[in-house]
Amino acid sequence: MDCLKAVFWDYPQFTNRKLIRQILQDEENQQLRSWLLQRFLEHGRAVDTFEFFSPEVIARELPGLKLRPYTSKKWKRLVEIYAGPCGR
Repeated sequence: MDCLKAVFWDYPQFTNRKLIRQILQDEENQQLRSWLLQRFLEHGRAVDTFEFFSPEVIARELPGLKLRPYTSKKWKRLVEIYAGPCGR
């Protein structure tokens, strides 16, 4: 199964990798970029999320996202591991 279909099962227009990359490069649409990140963190696998977002970006954006407590805790730990000195 395509990882994007798992993340965006209810938004099929976002199952295109090229479109996702274009949106993420658009500096003016921060709200949509944050929404995409939140969807990946809540519904995507870590390996797929890291394909589109660096650990540094996730760490920077994490405090402002509305995530379930479990998801927030999981990603705080993953960011510690992958953005820390051992993960680089």
